[in-house]
Amino acid sequence: MKKALLGMALLGIGLVAAFPNIHAAGLGDQVAVVYNTRVPESKDIAEHYAERRQVPAGQVFGLDLPNDEIISRADYRDLLEKPLIKALQAKRLLRFGAQTITTNGTTSRLDGVVLSARIRYLVLCYGVPLKIDADPTLSEPGTEKFQSELRRNEAAVDSELACLPLAQRNFQRAGPLMNRYYRTTNAAAMNPTNGADGILLVARLDGPTAGIARALVDKAMQAEADGLWGRAYFDLRGITNGPYKIGDDWMRHAAEACYLLGFETAVDQRDGTFSPGFPLSQVAFYAGWYDGNVSGPFAQPTVEFMPGAFAYHLHSFSATTLRSTTRQWVGPLLAKGATATMGCVYEPYLTGTPDIGTFFPRFIYSGFTFGEAAYACQTCLSWQTTVVGDPLYRPFSRTLQQQWADLQKRRSSNLDWCYLRMVDLQLANREPAERVAADLEGMDLTRHSAVLTEKLAELYAAQGMPESSAHALQQVLQLNPTPQQRVRITMELGPDLINLGREADAYALYQQFLKDFPEYPDQAAVYHQLLALARKLGKTDDIAKYEHETSRLASPPPR
Repeated sequence: MKKALLGMALLGIGLVAAFPNIHAAGLGDQVAVVYNTRVPESKDIAEHYAERRQVPAGQVFGLDLPNDEIISRADYRDLLEKPLIKALQAKRLLRFGAQTITTNGTTSRLDGVVLSARIRYLVLCYGVPLKIDADPTLSEPGTEKFQSELRRNEAAVDSELACLPLAQRNFQRAGPLMNRYYRTTNAAAMNPTNGADGILLVARLDGPTAGIARALVDKAMQAEADGLWGRAYFDLRGITNGPYKIGDDWMRHAAEACYLLGFETAVDQRDGTFSPGFPLSQVAFYAGWYDGNVSGPFAQPTVEFMPGAFAYHLHSFSATTLRSTTRQWVGPLLAKGATATMGCVYEPYLTGTPDIGTFFPRFIYSGFTFGEAAYACQTCLSWQTTVVGDPLYRPFSRTLQQQWADLQKRRSSNLDWCYLRMVDLQLANREPAERVAADLEGMDLTRHSAVLTEKLAELYAAQGMPESSAHALQQVLQLNPTPQQRVRITMELGPDLINLGREADAYALYQQFLKDFPEYPDQAAVYHQLLALARKLGKTDDIAKYEHETSRLASPPPR
């Protein structure tokens, strides 16, 4: 492998390409687990994970490591990398040696490669350091040819350990190492025995607290059993040209993948991130960029993450620390309920961040494990990306039809979500809205489901049936929607009622909304609507009150 200079061009992704629905191995006997002996919670998490995933006891290793998120390069080498290699060799989980290869009639010898491996995955537990500090004394020949920005040797521990199969070949530690498996569709190829390109799929069970880290495997296995359901949200920046366009392209490709694979998909093309009042409901997937610290709806007290949700925010320092619930992104997303995520510990530069447009089709359509999809979407290794979550997590190992049959058998509450995905797949394949609506109308499940009734309202609107759409939205409000779903329905229904000349109904709707959501972040917009309606309806007693509220909310807070 040669060091890449990150100036690589983005290759187009074929979202409708026929990726094989592979069944990559995901059993616990292919995992080694590492914990920090100085942190009692670290061992507890390691044992819990090993029990849940049936990892053999001989594949769980405790190392004496610094009790800090940062580790010096010397300590990384002497306390983590070398002892781990020794332990893996002692247990015969990795076997190093020389390999002879013949290419185009020329025979060559590779020393220090992995000849055999019983593991593909490495799980680091809460307490294992997150990032390797720069070592200014490290001198490596050839680095003078790098771009100045890449003459650095700090790295994410995960990304450096992914190159563990190359450690005895003395690969260069400064700068990024080109990832041969970027955009691969062959998950099985990502293993330690691929000669000079061997790789370990490294992820961590980590977060702001030990409890959050411990629960990641539980939530992953729940989603494997019940399915990963919900909505997909993508927050683009509206960039159409220039060097940062690649970030929007990745996000756009990810959104297209989710839409074509049957998920309700919302895409924001505006420059700013989602506003605090954005109705972020029932989140299965989120990807956006580029705030330094968690913001918008994700900074609210509660985020409606579904069990198994994947969430990712692209920022150069999104994972500088995992211990905070308010700073950067990875820690707060985990604290709010995300099951899997990724982030960067130091400046990676844009093309050194995960290509999220590659991640989604492999994770959903190809059925890769989370670990496989995470490393298939990274342009480089020995760099800045940390992968947080159970690497064996694989919620899409079964077909949609298999999931439907299982949910019916168990009379699961997720049955309506499964049917909604079937409906969205029909629509993505250009099935007429009126035919899909007719099917929904005839189902008893629809009449009891806020999820399906909301979809029916959308289909009525698409057919130019505003009265039917408004009626369906009113029905949703009677079917126990989630709080954020109720916000979205209200924001859609209010203008619809006004357009239908039903101002009194809209007025009552907004008044009830403020009673139900007194802390709604965007109250000003609701009061503006109420003020306009009060004037039109002649609500004299309310006009002064709403004028006062709109004025108060428009004014800056007192110093």
